[in-house]
Amino acid sequence: MMRRSLWLVPRFGSCKGLLGSPRLRPQSVLHRHPPRQVLGTSFSSSTDALVARFCPKTTDLKDYALPNASWSPDMMRLYEEFLEKTKDGEWIKLPSFKSNADHIRGLKVPGGLTTTSKEDGRLFTRFLEKEGQGYEYVIFFNPAKKKSVCLFQPGPYLEGAPGFAHGGALVALVDETFSKTAYLSGHGLFTINLNIKFKNLIPVGSVALLNVELEKIEDHKMFLSCIAQSPDQQVLFAKVSGVFLQLELEEEE
Repeated sequence: MMRRSLWLVPRFGSCKGLLGSPRLRPQSVLHRHPPRQVLGTSFSSSTDALVARFCPKTTDLKDYALPNASWSPDMMRLYEEFLEKTKDGEWIKLPSFKSNADHIRGLKVPGGLTTTSKEDGRLFTRFLEKEGQGYEYVIFFNPAKKKSVCLFQPGPYLEGAPGFAHGGALVALVDETFSKTAYLSGHGLFTINLNIKFKNLIPVGSVALLNVELEKIEDHKMFLSCIAQSPDQQVLFAKVSGVFLQLELEEEE
């Protein structure tokens, strides 16, 4: 559900509503004129800590963002290209567990929210266990530039028009990529605005690149953009802009 204003955030859930028990520092939202943050400086140490928490070195959780038999040659080629870029530390491959609760543990959710996530709860974009039928995707994040690239291969269960991915399926994955980018770039948690302009349909089984960038942080709001296009950049699928609420999180005691 899209938020109409900042004041609706404590009442409604969000794509990041699986984080833990609530706690919000009032100045995070009520401060009228906070200074504009300069990207790449204010949150460099915070980003490192968030990435370390988000990408555990050892875990028994299944990572759904790994190659499987359903991935097309184009998907595999792009995956290997970006994986090569992780070797110098410029890019990081983000793991993708079945629930956001598995990613971010020990943090308190702001705004008076309570969580009712159950053990069988799943992230919407990981709702299918069967490989290749729904969302096949992997996100790579660049901490220094506060940007992400998502490789997306839609399966037949995401069909809208015959043979093409449903527009809503693309919106959901853009929102998910926005949320990961905003969180890792500086505690962005809740979608408060999302605008999309569709340009072309994405064929089922093909690959789309979602290029996401954090444009600015202002008044505790994080402004992001996304260009969804074909791997050769010849076909534009959609242009998207989004705004996320930036909050201060605290460790669970």
